[in-house]
Amino acid sequence: MDDSGYTSSIESEAAAPSHQAAATAGSWRDAQPKSKAALVLLLFFVLLALSTSLVMLEYSKRQKRITTQHSTPPAALVVENKAAPKKDPLLEAEESLKTTGVTPVQPAQDDPLDLVTAIGKALADQDYATAEKLIGKQALTPDMLDRLKKLSGQGRFKLRVPNPVREVGELEVNKRARYSLELADREVGLDRIYIDLMKANNLWSVEKITLPPGDGEAIARALIVDSLGISDAFLLAVLNQNFTLAKEFVNPEKVSDATLAGLCILFEEGNYKLRNQKPLRSVIQKEAVASFLAYVEASDGTQAAQFAITLKKSPERSNWVIDELNLDQLLSDYANRVEGGDVYYTPLIKNPDGGDTLVLYFDFDAEEITFRTERQLAIVAMILKTDNKKKIHLSGHTDALGSADYNKSLSAKRAEAVKVNLIAAGVNSAQIITAAKGLSEPRRPNVNAEGEDDPDGRRANRRTEIYLDF
Repeated sequence: MDDSGYTSSIESEAAAPSHQAAATAGSWRDAQPKSKAALVLLLFFVLLALSTSLVMLEYSKRQKRITTQHSTPPAALVVENKAAPKKDPLLEAEESLKTTGVTPVQPAQDDPLDLVTAIGKALADQDYATAEKLIGKQALTPDMLDRLKKLSGQGRFKLRVPNPVREVGELEVNKRARYSLELADREVGLDRIYIDLMKANNLWSVEKITLPPGDGEAIARALIVDSLGISDAFLLAVLNQNFTLAKEFVNPEKVSDATLAGLCILFEEGNYKLRNQKPLRSVIQKEAVASFLAYVEASDGTQAAQFAITLKKSPERSNWVIDELNLDQLLSDYANRVEGGDVYYTPLIKNPDGGDTLVLYFDFDAEEITFRTERQLAIVAMILKTDNKKKIHLSGHTDALGSADYNKSLSAKRAEAVKVNLIAAGVNSAQIITAAKGLSEPRRPNVNAEGEDDPDGRRANRRTEIYLDF
């Protein structure tokens, strides 16, 4: 092989790598645009995915806010969302009867007076089905329903007008109460149906009914003999000026006849009546001790007053008796209403020897019985005539004006005037003992602290005191 051939071969072999490199470089240049396109495409999809995620996240947040807003009603909507109106208990009973065939055991109402009034109307109308629904099967036994039907069917169930329903008082503060249906044209002791109510979930229902004695049954002095029943019977006796009956409810060793007579006089002269709402409010209710506040008011419904009644039940006797009467607030109200605020000028005072004493007052230098004094003496005469063995002591008194002899004579005339009035009212003269005290026992000073005349003090001293010796 010549040199030229050898040279050509070498050149060809030397040129081969150059051609390969050129081919490789051209191939890379051809692939470079393709890689850039792929990278751009990759970035596009990444950004698209990221944007989609952000959009979905924002959408999720908005949906959550919307759900929260709809789950909590606006304040205005809550205010306007009023409770459904209460159903009439009778309608509710009818619906229950239609759907279940069972009459509700204890239909209830939020107003106890409305419930008792509805019961009274149903019985007066001889609508026994309605009465049975209102009372409930728990309180109305078949035997009691038969007695009610008999009472109503005989025309003896006529409600008193204008006050057919009377609130008796509380058995338990704001939990149990007693009302009575007042029957017209019926003998005392047969003229009331007592209805005890109980409160649960702010609704009142009937707990118990007490009917008056039936034909041939004895009339009790109190239809119900628990502490509230005795207190109520006592107050009704005092209001009716029935001293003898009132005395049966008290412990004679603790409550004097003078106190009872004084209470009768206070009720009569003060023109008091029991308050319509909660006349007897429970203060203490224990096994052997009970206490009530009795609320009274003037006949026109103004100027309410109160006094305390305490009852006890001893182991020796099962019945409750009134053991104490605290009349201080009643006497104060009486003085303000009747006596112009003079608390010393009341018909009942404390006796220095114990107990209470009745007092009758006279005008200046007078011995005549006034109209007001006559009314007071009528009550005393009524008491004395119940038992001719009872005796009273009358002591006449004067103020300090005038001589001792003159006042002694005047005081005797005042005591004698009271005696004459009682005898005229039918009291036996042997029951009355008189004494003249003159100016010797003043109740209040006849002069003030400066030694000057005190007309108010003298007025309280012109009197006749009545000591009830029984």
